[in-house]
Amino acid sequence: MRSIRRTLERSPLSTAVLADIALTCLAVLFIGLSYGAIAVASGFPLWVPAVQSLLVLAGASEFLFVGIVAAGGSPFAAALAGLLVNSRHLPYGLALPAGITGHGRRRLLGTHLMNDESVVFGLAQEDLRAKRAAYWACGLGVLACWPGGAVLGALIGSVVHDTNAFGLDAMFPAVILALIVKDLRDARTLRAALAGAAVALVATPFLPAGLPVLLALTALLLLVRAPATEASTSPDKEPAAAQVRTAP
Repeated sequence: MRSIRRTLERSPLSTAVLADIALTCLAVLFIGLSYGAIAVASGFPLWVPAVQSLLVLAGASEFLFVGIVAAGGSPFAAALAGLLVNSRHLPYGLALPAGITGHGRRRLLGTHLMNDESVVFGLAQEDLRAKRAAYWACGLGVLACWPGGAVLGALIGSVVHDTNAFGLDAMFPAVILALIVKDLRDARTLRAALAGAAVALVATPFLPAGLPVLLALTALLLLVRAPATEASTSPDKEPAAAQVRTAP
């Protein structure tokens, strides 16, 4: 824990980035309120959202688990669906530079902190030191706010049954959109994002919750560049034989 504290104390992050992380964690807290309240209102005891929020630490799969079981599905099928939704962490892990999640035993905690928000903030920074600081700052913030919000929401769940009336479910996509909006200025990235959104919208009526988002990852293929030789892509360079023929 001392090494983690040193990482955050020597943080190269700007005040603006730290403020964005704080606001994101606040949004996570409010979404946790919604999750805890929904879980208790669906008939789950308080310890279920409390334990899930701490050990799973993945809001989408936890919402899915509660929804499937509350609708009469088996806990095994709900857990399997949650694992499938969380398979998005595989490309997350591949996208993160080596060393961000730490080394040795510290890496176990660093991997547990991998979520949508911490990955987005980590990848958004310029250098490796800043990436590591942003990843850990956001990850630890979510680790505190998500379970805290879930427990608090579960405590008030018997009073407020319809949390959707507050629009808390819209906070998560709004936060993610705000974080990536600068990257959407790139034409290729924008095309991939729109294609992914279209795939998810088309698939939503036919697939269980969470799967359309995974299917939308196929749009990443639009970001793969075809290999090209330097001679074929540079119009300023002529073949050597032509240069010899035109030389005086």
